Amino acid sequence: MTLTLTLNGRPREVAAPSRMSLADVLRETCGLTGTHLGCEHGVCGACTVLLDGQPARSCITLAAACGGAEVTTIEGLDDDVLADALRRAFSRHHALQCGYCTPGMLISARDLVLRMSEPDDKAIRVGLSGNLCRCTGYVGIVNAVKDVIAAQRDAGVTALPGGGRAALGPVGAHASAPMAIDGSPGERPVEISPALAAPVAFTPAHSFEHSFSLRASPERVFALFADVRAVSAAIPGLTLTKADDRHPEGAFAVGLGPVRAKFEGQADISQDPATYSGRILTAGGDAVCASRARGVIDYRVRPQHEGGSAVDLQIGYSLTGLLGQLGRPALIEAVARGMIAKFAHNLERQLSDAPPERSRPLLARLSGVVSRWAARLGKAFR
Repeated sequence: MTLTLTLNGRPREVAAPSRMSLADVLRETCGLTGTHLGCEHGVCGACTVLLDGQPARSCITLAAACGGAEVTTIEGLDDDVLADALRRAFSRHHALQCGYCTPGMLISARDLVLRMSEPDDKAIRVGLSGNLCRCTGYVGIVNAVKDVIAAQRDAGVTALPGGGRAALGPVGAHASAPMAIDGSPGERPVEISPALAAPVAFTPAHSFEHSFSLRASPERVFALFADVRAVSAAIPGLTLTKADDRHPEGAFAVGLGPVRAKFEGQADISQDPATYSGRILTAGGDAVCASRARGVIDYRVRPQHEGGSAVDLQIGYSLTGLLGQLGRPALIEAVARGMIAKFAHNLERQLSDAPPERSRPLLARLSGVVSRWAARLGKAFR
């Protein structure tokens, strides 16, 4: 039979015998050998993958049951922020030796980090009880998971109800009409009220600081920052698709030389009125150029002379994929500072009740920056 599914974020058609397990299809047909086979009875957890976002045993799951499902193997978590944090924590706490159980262990641990509200030794051991390790004694594994959970909660990233699951039901239950045992139409899976998966805390690959001034009081500037629509209208290249004050969503057009991308993603916004400060976590991706971006902006509004305000920014970001390979930190920072200047100009216009000016995307002027730098280098050599 031909199986149609989404494998590690990409549509895929796979030819597989109807009685072949998903683990065998992943390893033998798709070449994804990061999914390990151990007991082949669903006991050891080495074959754990994500099916529709839920950890599942691929050795006892028929591939034929996965039509229309989303399947994510350990290879599909290469650029996942939580998986990266867990990998570093596993290394730091010596939570692996032979490594055979590690792929399945990381997938199960990631699910725990998403849904556990606080680190707890006993709860972590229970949550990982379906993943067996013959080497470590589990102490390092538990400590690694505790560290990542604590870091996420300290960063203000709350636990997701149900680990972000959208529905309860068998594998692929969302893709086809369920049937009862007698062949009559069955009931739909139990729906869980959807919750926006806020961007998780992460360690930025690059960071820089910036400040700008506005001719308005700190109270007025901070109040404007609470208006998602107003702030979004002032950001060059941003199109808002969901104006939620806490979890807005949108698309961000960027370019680097001949490469153009449109990152679709979301943000998690928090504010502290007592200190006129806030934090914005962002995450997005572009499927065409296979690029992903994550960012964190910490800001503080403080009074300045003659009733004005200064806005201090601490900006961190990580860029992967094609744009990450082409974009050097110095160039991206230079263009980002230019974008911030335009953003400040638009805010000033809003504070004076003038309409904001739209401009080219964040990195669209990189080719111009490169040209100017090349001209300066050429002049220096001449």
